[in-house]
Amino acid sequence: MDPVQHPQDSALAEGVKDRGRAAGCNQMEILLFTLGSGETFGINVFKVREVSKAPKITPTPYAPRGVEGVISLRGNVIPVIDLAAFVAPRAGAPRGATMLVTEFNRHTQGFLVEAVDRIVRVDWDQVKQPEDIVAAEGNFITALTRLPDGRLVSILDVEQVLAVAFGEPAVPELAPLAAPMEGTLFFADDSGTARRMIVQVLERLGARYQQARNGAEAYARLKAMADQAERQGVPLKRELKLVLTDAEMPEMDGYVLTRQLRADPRFDGVPVIMHSSLSSSANRALGQSAGVDAYVSKFDPTVLADTLRPYLSR
Repeated sequence: MDPVQHPQDSALAEGVKDRGRAAGCNQMEILLFTLGSGETFGINVFKVREVSKAPKITPTPYAPRGVEGVISLRGNVIPVIDLAAFVAPRAGAPRGATMLVTEFNRHTQGFLVEAVDRIVRVDWDQVKQPEDIVAAEGNFITALTRLPDGRLVSILDVEQVLAVAFGEPAVPELAPLAAPMEGTLFFADDSGTARRMIVQVLERLGARYQQARNGAEAYARLKAMADQAERQGVPLKRELKLVLTDAEMPEMDGYVLTRQLRADPRFDGVPVIMHSSLSSSANRALGQSAGVDAYVSKFDPTVLADTLRPYLSR
């Protein structure tokens, strides 16, 4: 495929190649792009493999809404999705001229966009979740941030895009835990698609749980649990069985959340498992360096259940 031709072409290519250098520092690098609506959108560079001009796409019969067809990419057939059809639908709008090849959730797919801009680095504490009403209306916006020039950037929930296009992963019947679970599992994830799947898995296992939508909310609530256990003079690990955290979340990412918990002796003996769509060896190494006990890829409910079961049965 031909490389994209932009004024920032070399810097863009280098940024995508060297993606993720901000991960683990409570920062995220975002690839900015447009969809023809005048708005600026973003995606975590960690999810982008490459950027190219939109290639010739082979249409497929009965394709879901927004799925333009498939292409052959180095011997693999991958679907190509027009992001504007989900996020900024406009009658008669031309198909995106640029393709982002993305890789997450153990799948590779192409997303068509109007044009790419550049890569910017932002602090996670400057990335905010939208108000519930905005999230409900947009449905594909997981977070918002503002650039130094004043532009508002909508960070897309591409997991939700895939779930709408191809359906959410089915959660199979799961054998419940052999014995009633003592204590509570706490999980944090900013993706509604992921939270729904996690809840289904936990309920089929018969596990008690609490949840948060970002790392900062999770940390505040976990500290409150630790404070209460300390006042009562009991070990926190009696009540808090396990923490399950996403890697990339608004306000505080999962790596920093894990480090905060590992720095607090009250959380000694409480396992932390990272549950992320970023499943590369580099991400796993980052999780290990932060102190996670296990790393499990989204979205495989059976693997998630198998990973959790030994910890919840102790």
